[in-house]
Amino acid sequence: MNRPLDTGDHADFRADRLLDVLVPTRDRPAELAVTLSGLAAQEGVPGFGVVVSDQSDGDPGYAHPAAATMVRALRYRGHPVLLTRRLPRRGLAEHRAALLAASAARYVLFLDDDVWLEPGTLSRLVTAIQELGCGFVGNGVHGLSYLDDVRPQTHRHYREWSGAPVPERIRPGTPEWDRAQIHSAANLLHVTEALEVPTGSWRAYQVSWIGGCVLYDRAKLVECGGFEFWRRVQERHQGEDVAAQITVMARYGGAGVLPSGAYHLESPTTVTERDVEAWEVLM
Repeated sequence: MNRPLDTGDHADFRADRLLDVLVPTRDRPAELAVTLSGLAAQEGVPGFGVVVSDQSDGDPGYAHPAAATMVRALRYRGHPVLLTRRLPRRGLAEHRAALLAASAARYVLFLDDDVWLEPGTLSRLVTAIQELGCGFVGNGVHGLSYLDDVRPQTHRHYREWSGAPVPERIRPGTPEWDRAQIHSAANLLHVTEALEVPTGSWRAYQVSWIGGCVLYDRAKLVECGGFEFWRRVQERHQGEDVAAQITVMARYGGAGVLPSGAYHLESPTTVTERDVEAWEVLM
């Protein structure tokens, strides 16, 4: 029988650590277990921490035996894990703000609870943000059920950075805003295959925003306001990640990293009330 799970110590996340992975979750115990399994298999970034913040209607997802086992596996491999609950729910942005406040790491990776990372992904993202020096980097998530659905008309939105990313002011109705199409379905995977990037190499490309797997320079994100705009938007919103990224990008620039090691589990969304786009309120 699965023994009770230690929820961890907040003090472990006041340390000067290179990386913390921040995972918001709600009503997805199976998906959370898969997400944590991907983290447990990562190498090349020793001692990264993991914070899971749960807003499930019933028992927290990390209490499920499969998820609990992955928490124990992470700890066994030297990664501190903090398990928290954030109730009552006050919206997606507030949830992310609480996760960000829990970390003091140099970099923070916001990872959705329905994304599996292949081995080597964390190391590649950390290397990229250190070399590029921008506000964030990220991996667009692949939807493998669309693997045979090739959409060449979207590939034209792929543009590589020739050097370090520069600040950009991204707004709707511009060509830059349309870059998001490259992250739909399996488009990014098809672009990657066509480029034939050598093993061990990576490329930085221009983005409008990235969903599901975004690594921030924490100090730069906080300087740009983080997710504190949650007080200005109503609870039933979406697009909080877009709002944060376009704000950071305007000051410090941002980039996608190819190849992406992030795979979307394609489970039904748990965000069913989407009355407002957070980025529209901010603009």
